[in-house]
Amino acid sequence: MHRRDILKWGAAAAVPMFTSTALGREDLAPFLDQERLSARNQNRSTVVCQNGIVCASQPLATMAGIDILKAGGNCIDAAIATNATLGVTEPASNGIGGDLFAILWVEKDQRLYGLNASGRSPYDWNLQGARDLGLTSIPRISPLSWSVPGCVSGWQQLADRFGKLGLKASLAPAIAYANDGFPISPIISQHFRFDPNQSPTLTKLYHPDGKVPQYGDIFRNPLLAKSYEAIANDGAAAFYEGEIAEQIVAKSKELRGRMSMRDLKDHEANWVDPVSANYRGWDLWEIPPNGQGIAALQILNLLEQFDIGSLQPNSAEQLHLFVEAKKLAFEDRAQYYADMDFADVPVEWLISKEYAKQRGKLIDPKRARQELRHGDPPLDSDTVYLTAADNEGNMISLIQSTYYGYGSTICPDGVGFSIQNRGQAFSLDPKHRNRLEPNKRPFHTIIPAFLTRDGKPVMSFGVMGGDFQPQGHSQVMMNMIDFQMSPQQAGEQPRVSHGGSSSPWGSKTKDGGSLTLERGISDKVRQQLTEMGHHVRPNLGAHGGYQAIWRVDNPRRYFGGSDPRKDGAAMGY
Repeated sequence: MHRRDILKWGAAAAVPMFTSTALGREDLAPFLDQERLSARNQNRSTVVCQNGIVCASQPLATMAGIDILKAGGNCIDAAIATNATLGVTEPASNGIGGDLFAILWVEKDQRLYGLNASGRSPYDWNLQGARDLGLTSIPRISPLSWSVPGCVSGWQQLADRFGKLGLKASLAPAIAYANDGFPISPIISQHFRFDPNQSPTLTKLYHPDGKVPQYGDIFRNPLLAKSYEAIANDGAAAFYEGEIAEQIVAKSKELRGRMSMRDLKDHEANWVDPVSANYRGWDLWEIPPNGQGIAALQILNLLEQFDIGSLQPNSAEQLHLFVEAKKLAFEDRAQYYADMDFADVPVEWLISKEYAKQRGKLIDPKRARQELRHGDPPLDSDTVYLTAADNEGNMISLIQSTYYGYGSTICPDGVGFSIQNRGQAFSLDPKHRNRLEPNKRPFHTIIPAFLTRDGKPVMSFGVMGGDFQPQGHSQVMMNMIDFQMSPQQAGEQPRVSHGGSSSPWGSKTKDGGSLTLERGISDKVRQQLTEMGHHVRPNLGAHGGYQAIWRVDNPRRYFGGSDPRKDGAAMGY
């Protein structure tokens, strides 16, 4: 222990770490310096293995997936197990009250599949209803922000079509952790420190006996175990038609929401074709809207017009080009991205090289653009990311979220989870493509990614973090393709986040937005960006949470990376 640590902790440091009855506790957890936690060393090794691998943001969840692989499951079974365990161990960021998207490489078919398991708005919720309530936007802490949770329908589709073991086996590890308890990991422990007055149902579930769980404490969620057991026994119908559905609807009615049994029963996840753009010979694949994945494709199409590889990583010149490309892509995101069953979204044009060349002319390599607007293509009228691969060559890129931390923060009685607030992302502008309409999917931020080359799988990856996600995908791609970093190094590289772009729910950009930098980007670069016209915030951020698996064949090997910004790990065998 360093001298400054002794001075900081004073007499407490002299007390043996696990025999602390003098301090009023039977089992004092190890000390945790929060400042060091946020600025910890970023030099993990890439995990290399042959048989199977799982990368996730919490180690117990990663290990649950590995156990499923070793029990004879494939990566689809392992991903479900990992996701379900994350719903227990990292509840603010994901859970069965939220939505799911995935991109899969199925080895026997030699092709990619996309899954959109996001939910839709209630049938009885529309613009007129919002006007009658005097709303100018949809409130977060309200069932009015609810859309049907799609996660469980995604698990069912994945298990039925491509899994080997079934939901009962895949949910077993999560059920055990929910019943028996698990020790809370360091970064996730901060998620439990919410205002107890924020939501009585959230506080009752996650502050049992009125106490805030701490790092290292054992936390149990038997109500969630009961919900998981029902799903394990009866499949998705237990969630969308059984007692769980009844409890969701009852809480909605109690709080004057609009969710009905019909909304839940009619829900279905949909298989979709991923879309791609080529970046310097590598094909990046994303799920088409209602999500924002194509924003990453637009950003990279713009960046491809510049010799990024000749620049220094995280130099002012490189970051400037990235931010300017992001700003242009996000103006299109605000204008065009929406549920394609309801809106004319010109996807092919938006991700085309021709359109990128037109928009690329707006980028000044030396000066930040302050005035921005969307393009004019021709028209006919808090999250978890995980990835897994198996010994057959299958790979899955999966992302799942309740949107904000704990979503709407409302927990229906007796179910053990909160419901997402994804419906808050609807616009109340009647002219907007993403306007609130009955049984419509809202604009979505969560996006899985997949990289191929010459039609063969190369990498499954993702970067969680709301609006940051397309920015994260683009920065990872530059790190790996332009700067030739390993899967682990690409995630450890300091990041920059641009905020203040126009949004799909109606806000407009002002003065070109602002930048937040991470630790590791020098003061010199900060000054240079300011001189180029960027508004750089004085505070430091921690942007996104990344996981990745890179595949090499003959013989097959997997190279896994896991973000040090999270508690997680890459594990393989």
